Amino acid sequence: MARYSPPSLRRFFRCAASSASRAGGSGTGKKNLVFLGSPQVAASVLDKLLGASGSPESAFKVAAVVTQPPAAKNRGRKLLPSAVAQLALDRGFPEELIFTPERAREESFLSALKEVEPDVCVTAAYGNILPQKFLDIPSCGTVNIHPSLLPLYRGAAPVQRALQDGVAETGVSLAYTVRALDSGPVIACERFSVDECIKAPELLSILFDLGSKLLINELPSILDGSAKEKAQPQDDSKATLAPKLNSEESWLSFDQEAKVLHNKDGLGHVQSCNS
Repeated sequence: MARYSPPSLRRFFRCAASSASRAGGSGTGKKNLVFLGSPQVAASVLDKLLGASGSPESAFKVAAVVTQPPAAKNRGRKLLPSAVAQLALDRGFPEELIFTPERAREESFLSALKEVEPDVCVTAAYGNILPQKFLDIPSCGTVNIHPSLLPLYRGAAPVQRALQDGVAETGVSLAYTVRALDSGPVIACERFSVDECIKAPELLSILFDLGSKLLINELPSILDGSAKEKAQPQDDSKATLAPKLNSEESWLSFDQEAKVLHNKDGLGHVQSCNS
């Protein structure tokens, strides 16, 4: 993973093209999609994209995967790949095309990405800021699956903040990525009624599953450019922010109102300061 040598990639693509030619075809004609994501919910999106791309009628193929570098996990602190990288490897995706830059602004990574010639990039819980140099590369733009009804809950913890606020409805949005945080035009969204007993991990999984279906339905319009024409600008005056939860917010204090405690319990991984 993380082999960013453009000459090596050129050789890889030449070999792939040669193999296709020997198989009796001149290539699939499918557009190149680069997927960026890291945790398990993102791996589920990649799994669905890989499945959909295998269809002869599909307009795209997954040309590369970008994810966070291996991290020390479990008691042995062994370096392990992200859930997205592991899924890609398990599905037999070429290791040469699984990129793991520390930062998306690295010139070696951006150079390697250009070699892939992406038509579109798709992000789902990637966890890395994308610079303008990145956004300028894919010809059809970069789109993000965001688990909220934008412009509500822009930021790193939209599901947790929505549950904390006790909302009755949330959803998932498919939006173009721009330099400002989660503020690009919205291509499509889907609403979801929130059960008062649902926990954040379950809701996150549900919303990314809905987002996967939304993305696959909209990819033809994204790739032919018509999605840009129908995408709706966000109303910044209605925007709310969803910053990452800090450690102090994970504690329950039983002098708080019952509704506050209930909503906080839905976040998962909370602790009692009275225990």
